[in-house]
Amino acid sequence: MTRKPFYIASLLLMLVAAPLLLSAQRYKIALIDLMLLKRQKLGALQLTKDLGADGVEVDMGGLGKRPTFDNQLLNDTVRQQYLNKIRDLHIEIPSLAMTGYYAQSFCEREEYQQSIADCIKTMQLMDVKIAFLPMGVQCDLVKHPELRAKVVERLREAGKMAEAAKVVIGIETPLSAAEQLKLLREIGSPAIRIYFNVADAIGAGRDVTSELKTLGRKNICQIHITNKDGVWLENDPQVDMPAIKKTLDKMKWKGWLVVERSRDAKQPTNVKVNYGANTKYLKSVFQ
Repeated sequence: MTRKPFYIASLLLMLVAAPLLLSAQRYKIALIDLMLLKRQKLGALQLTKDLGADGVEVDMGGLGKRPTFDNQLLNDTVRQQYLNKIRDLHIEIPSLAMTGYYAQSFCEREEYQQSIADCIKTMQLMDVKIAFLPMGVQCDLVKHPELRAKVVERLREAGKMAEAAKVVIGIETPLSAAEQLKLLREIGSPAIRIYFNVADAIGAGRDVTSELKTLGRKNICQIHITNKDGVWLENDPQVDMPAIKKTLDKMKWKGWLVVERSRDAKQPTNVKVNYGANTKYLKSVFQ
């Protein structure tokens, strides 16, 4: 009988300490609701918890020909359900993703300011500090260098909006780290940083650790930590995860490592198996 109060006290201590321990982690692992096939669905939050990740990047919704994203999180009821759920599950939303710009042209759409404003407003309402903005196919500055002036102009404007809201927009481009630094200098906004993509570096034949060092700690807001699909990270000869961790340690970088792909080619649609395996492996390396 004397052990029961001690057991209850220990359990309560663990429940209180769990979120504190999470917040103290140098590296946190996140999944992506879009890749979990649950874009802006509450089920993505429970699945994230079940697979052992610390958080989930939430997509802003489709874009298509709309002036802005099909974003349900500006609905007070929907948003509160999300906030209640992440609190109950002790997970986090590290970033909101504007993946609609993978296919749509950020540098050509007339309504780009409204979409950025809606994303920033959602960030403020949900206390999210980072947004993901891919330059996408149509604003690929390697293939379309003639668009550089327009990309810089629009990112300067987005930077001003983000600065005013005290948030950060992380951009993804196919440029080398050295060229990305030049781009950041042209933009000239502390609210525009690089959302580094491991797969992009590998696909271009670049050394991931060298690219990280070149960019530097302050210029990287978040990292997509996976490679192209084919095998899990633990079986991928192209990704030296311990070396990546060692590099980030030396850089004194800290933040979110977000799992994007690296799905097993034999079972590409098995969400639980693929993302469960990659989450487990990343935690074994980084935590």
